[in-house]
Amino acid sequence: MDTHIRKMPQLLDSDQFFENIGVTTKSSLQGDHPPWQDFTMSHLGPDNELLGVQMKKIQSKKVQTTEEWLRNYSLESLQLTLEHLVNEGNTVLNSRNGVEEIEFTEETLTNFESRLSEVIELYQQRIQWLLQDSRKVFGLIKGTKVGLMVDVSHMSYGPKLLDFQKDLLCLIDEQLCYKKQLYCLAFSSEISPLWESPKNINVHVLHEARQWIQQLEPGRGCNLLKALKHVLTMKELNSLTLIVGNCPDQSLEILSDYAHQRLLGRELQTHTVIYDCSNPASLAVLKNLAEAVRGRYHCYSSKGENFDSSDFHLLLQESQKAKDLLKSIKQIFQRMGGSLISRIADVSTEFANTATSNLLPKPPKHEGPLVIQTPCVLAKTSTDWLKTYGLKAKKLNLYQVLAPNAFSPVEEFVPVLKKTVSSTVYEKAMMQFEWCDGTVKNIHVDLPVLYNYQKLLAKMVRVYEKRIDWLSVDSRRIWGSVCERRVVILVDISVTNSMYIIRIQHSLRLLLEEQMSNKDYFNIIAFGSDIVPWQLELVPSQPENLQNAWRWVLSLQCKGSRNFMSALRRAVEVDFKDKDKHKSQGLYLLTTGIPDQETHTISAYVAEVCRGFDLQLHVCLFSVMEDVDSSGIIPARYANTTETATAFKEIVQAASGRFHWFGEAGIFESDDITIIVSEMEKANNYSQKCAFLVESLKQRSVNQSVNPFIPEGDSNVLMKKEKRRPQKLPSPKPTALSLARTYIKDNHGAERNASIRVLAWRPTSAKAEIPPAQTIKEWSQTENKRKHKSRKQPEFSVSVFYTDKGRNVGTVYRKYPKIMCIRKSVPSVTLPKKEEICSSEEWLTKYSIKKLKLELPRLMFGPGCTHQKKTVESLHKKVSAKYCTIFPSVEINGVVKHLQFQPKELEIYTEELEKVLQRYIQRIQWLLSGSRRLFGTILEANICVLIDTSGSMDPYLRRITKEFTSLIWEQLRKNEIRFNLLRFAENTESWKECLVEATDETCHDAVQWVSKFHAHGNTCILMALQKALSFEGIEALYVLTDGKPDTSCSLILKEIERLRKNQDTKIHTVSFSHTDREANEFLKKLASHTGGRYHCSFGDVDGQLAAHRMLTEGLDDEDDPVFPYFEGDDLKKLSEEVAKARSFLKQAKSLRLLLQKWNRNQKDNSGFKKNAQD
Repeated sequence: MDTHIRKMPQLLDSDQFFENIGVTTKSSLQGDHPPWQDFTMSHLGPDNELLGVQMKKIQSKKVQTTEEWLRNYSLESLQLTLEHLVNEGNTVLNSRNGVEEIEFTEETLTNFESRLSEVIELYQQRIQWLLQDSRKVFGLIKGTKVGLMVDVSHMSYGPKLLDFQKDLLCLIDEQLCYKKQLYCLAFSSEISPLWESPKNINVHVLHEARQWIQQLEPGRGCNLLKALKHVLTMKELNSLTLIVGNCPDQSLEILSDYAHQRLLGRELQTHTVIYDCSNPASLAVLKNLAEAVRGRYHCYSSKGENFDSSDFHLLLQESQKAKDLLKSIKQIFQRMGGSLISRIADVSTEFANTATSNLLPKPPKHEGPLVIQTPCVLAKTSTDWLKTYGLKAKKLNLYQVLAPNAFSPVEEFVPVLKKTVSSTVYEKAMMQFEWCDGTVKNIHVDLPVLYNYQKLLAKMVRVYEKRIDWLSVDSRRIWGSVCERRVVILVDISVTNSMYIIRIQHSLRLLLEEQMSNKDYFNIIAFGSDIVPWQLELVPSQPENLQNAWRWVLSLQCKGSRNFMSALRRAVEVDFKDKDKHKSQGLYLLTTGIPDQETHTISAYVAEVCRGFDLQLHVCLFSVMEDVDSSGIIPARYANTTETATAFKEIVQAASGRFHWFGEAGIFESDDITIIVSEMEKANNYSQKCAFLVESLKQRSVNQSVNPFIPEGDSNVLMKKEKRRPQKLPSPKPTALSLARTYIKDNHGAERNASIRVLAWRPTSAKAEIPPAQTIKEWSQTENKRKHKSRKQPEFSVSVFYTDKGRNVGTVYRKYPKIMCIRKSVPSVTLPKKEEICSSEEWLTKYSIKKLKLELPRLMFGPGCTHQKKTVESLHKKVSAKYCTIFPSVEINGVVKHLQFQPKELEIYTEELEKVLQRYIQRIQWLLSGSRRLFGTILEANICVLIDTSGSMDPYLRRITKEFTSLIWEQLRKNEIRFNLLRFAENTESWKECLVEATDETCHDAVQWVSKFHAHGNTCILMALQKALSFEGIEALYVLTDGKPDTSCSLILKEIERLRKNQDTKIHTVSFSHTDREANEFLKKLASHTGGRYHCSFGDVDGQLAAHRMLTEGLDDEDDPVFPYFEGDDLKKLSEEVAKARSFLKQAKSLRLLLQKWNRNQKDNSGFKKNAQD
């Protein structure tokens, strides 16, 4: 055995050994101090000699980081692993069974355990040493040429600033004074270096550094990137200590990328100190930054909440390994009996029974009495708080602000035109804006009002940010806001929380100090495998009771699993036994993992006990790192972090409570914060809409303004604008009567011609000949004397004439039929994102390929695309048309067609079709999710569900009863469907006598009734259908069965057809048998004859996998992946439409390649002909 290992006790007594690991010894207090130490002692004065003594304790120049120290003193380095123990044993052959065994002597085991115990003690001493003096605040500073970067953005004037300066002075006096060079820089939004370059440490440099620290002043902003750019130019430094108390202005990606680039090829040790920072986001960013640059980090909080260190973690892990090894040795050799067992127990009892929490750091005054505070603000949930401070409560809803200046479009029916005409005055004078109900209103935009409204929105956003900050600090960061007057706290103390018992205790301390003093009654219940209540019932929230509760919390020890159900029942049945007589009652659960009981069991119980009472259950989930269970107890249930959170969300939803999820990095999810963030997003959305209105108004004013100074070169611009204007109606054609009146008006003083006079005095009743109507283009041709012929037929013609009464003008419009265009363009498709509750047949009537006009043959190959051949008599044969060589040809179903589309149009068609395909697949995923996967979609509002409980249903009944709960809550309760249940075997039994509303109470009752089903007897389906059809107001029946009935199938169909003559009731069938084809055919006929749907869940798993692969891998291959053959009507029709669309997609891609090849050949041929001509 190695002499270094054998002489462990002597090494532990050696001063040199302790100097190497950084633990102070008596010999280290003598001599070997810097020449400026005397100056420091005299400068401190006689009253501060203790500080000078503390400085002498860190005079060793061989201080190592924990990572460096463990290279020599880890279990592997000291040969204290289980493999080394096995190597020390002797291999012997068992004479009974001929198996080789390892034999250990009592001295070997005793010596090994003794060394393990000493190493554990050594690790504990190292931890205690790291938690002393400036090492507790800033950690261990490594390197000889140190750059010190100090963030002053988090500081404020007062005691906090003085404490920070005092800690920095201790850092200089205890650690930095023993370095060779030092460089100091303070930064906030700007940087403030003490020197231009690093200085060699001497008495004057240290004095300047102390004065610089005492003159630090708080700043704003945390421009860490600017500070790094300045410091990393100092090539002399080999160590960088960054002290930050606030979140940097730059993102983590920017900082880490820059640090990586500047540190490439350079050995610079980085040490990030997070000083007294309570913002979880800042903690996460700074810790990730330290890990990104492969440096060390150290988190310190004056309140002891967020203490963390990379050095500390390494020691704790190594200590845990040693403890687990001791436990394993004890378990392995318990079978040997005799004095060896007692000897092992004597050696290992002290450390094997030592709780891991004894090694954990404790906050200051952790075991001291509570400092009880009286809350100055009445606690409210965010939902209640927004009733007072929400946008709607403050009358800052955008539609509330715009309502006085909003006008609906005016539409009236014009009898002459025989159609409804809308006014266009509002559209020209106002802005069009989509209202909250989906209609479009005309808005008069008042700019001052909108500017003031945006300022108020920004002010409210700041109020919401303050609310979020308030919810993210102190005890609210852990527990949320405790609002009820009568509170019971449930605390998880299972064995998996052994490493976090100090944090759990500290969390309870913060709650008792900050939020419990203004409550009426409270109690605490700790639970592992057993239930440990503090008091037998609720007690008043008096100071003495709070102090007694805290002393009881300090005595808690972690053991067992998570028997949450027992603790919950104890609280409800004992503490809240009179819950119907009191208001404002709450249960707060602090846990780290999933309970032992099933989630649906707890949800059902919680919903039952909380329904109808003012009692809520709130969950505070603390996410911890995955640790090995040191006690050897396997938890009853295991779930990862996401599954645990999902389970507790379901429980909270059933109890109408709130969910709060936090961890070491901060708050991950909180219902209170989520509601506030949603309100902030709403305010941001309103502000963007206001900006859009203002910008649209400015754009309209710019477009309507006319610039009179238009250069000659821009005459075409003017012509284009004139063309866009609506064409004015021409002057009416004058008749003889109108000419006479005009002449009299213009020449009333002249001598009147007799003939003119006759015309002028022609009676109004005489029939004047009106010239025939002319179209608009004919008049313009007459006036401008244009002789060219118009190619395009006008859509309508207008005739204008004077009426007989006065000078009124009449107009006659004549509309011509539109010319049908043979060649069609690719339509733009818009599909709804929200799923509609309807059958696939109804859904496809609106969104099928045909309805969306995306059928490839009809879109691309019209009548004009057919290849034409005519017989030429002189040649005595058929000849193709001249244009046939212009377009590429393709054979479709034996007929030659000309391809007149361009590659770009086919690309647009492919994009639109892929968008439609993705929507189809999402619809299939929706149909294969939740209760729809097994039972299909419930469409009607008044239904009855018939459940087959015959003997043949035994393999399926357990699954049906389990999934039926989801059907009731997900479809019936959510969509407020009136329903009834009926089970049938050899006889029938209905749940209720009539249809009932889907309330919480009826749904719970239905779940309980279904859970008692058991399979027995025959299948009497006809009797069940007759009874179900007798219910008043029934619209549809849903039959859940596995096979054909005992009676004749044709008899049942005839009887059902007779019963349905007086009522139009649909019958939907759901089959659970995949093998009985005859039975399934009967169910299909029963559904089709009654207008219902057939559903079968066969192929659901393969369908989900295929849909997932299609959305992730793409749709390039038509044959892979493909949906399985669905027998159910909804899935079958939708999958057929998917196959049809994929076929069109494949054809479109092939035609696009054909077009591209054709175009390339045409270019090559034209180039060849051109060269030949040259």
